[in-house]
Amino acid sequence: MESLKIKGQSIPKLGLGTYRLTGSQGIAVVEAAIEMGYTHIDTAQMYENEKEVGTALKNSGKPRENIWLTTKVWPSNLSREKFLPSVEESLAKLQVSKVDLLLIHWPSKEVRLEEAVEQLIKAKEKSFADNIGVSNFPSEMVRTAVGVGADLMTNQVEYHPYLSQHSLKQVLDSFGISLTAYRPIVKGQVNEDPVILKIAEKYGKSGVQVALRWLIQQEAVMTIPMTSKIHRLKENMDIFDFQLEAEEMNLISDLTAAKRRFIDPDWGPEWDE
Repeated sequence: MESLKIKGQSIPKLGLGTYRLTGSQGIAVVEAAIEMGYTHIDTAQMYENEKEVGTALKNSGKPRENIWLTTKVWPSNLSREKFLPSVEESLAKLQVSKVDLLLIHWPSKEVRLEEAVEQLIKAKEKSFADNIGVSNFPSEMVRTAVGVGADLMTNQVEYHPYLSQHSLKQVLDSFGISLTAYRPIVKGQVNEDPVILKIAEKYGKSGVQVALRWLIQQEAVMTIPMTSKIHRLKENMDIFDFQLEAEEMNLISDLTAAKRRFIDPDWGPEWDE
């Protein structure tokens, strides 16, 4: 497993996204992932599965310090009155005293950005989280958050071969902030792309594996693919025994010209870059 070294931390570049992994299935998938060697688990208040993730972590028997755990605060909880109590509730569900990384899940159009970021900073000060970050923040909002005084670890955004985040990444790089890519395989669509499949054939890999490799091979980029199928967990992890050539990286990057987003309707508002 390759790790990202940032701000004195070492974070596995490949994690498990848990969106829609609920109930007994959610527990089973997270347990299987940890048993298989995943040590980076991502959840959120909105996923309504923090309890299941916490149960799986406890059932795994793995020392808490061996698992990088991220959760996210939903926009309805970003106000001064709701933010910290909602984080305490998340910690109770996860059965932990703190998370490794706490993110604002989406900016809110009802709560001032500065107020939400101040509460995020307070969560770290209260040791509810060792590190803080944001998700779905466009460049200007990243600048605002940094201006408020937030030492951001990452910005978690939709990023895959069909969606360029070049301008955003330039801003993140300038502040020493990493990018965490969600929806990295576009619900399996990369397995049907002729450019990606040609590269995959060379390495004896799947299109999914090549797309994930393309992401983690970029500087300061992590990714958190989600799967509800336990047999896919190993496929997603089996990306550390090959390396794409510069020309192949560029060929995949060129697919971003379409700039396609695949945000689910359940999720928050789309913000212009």
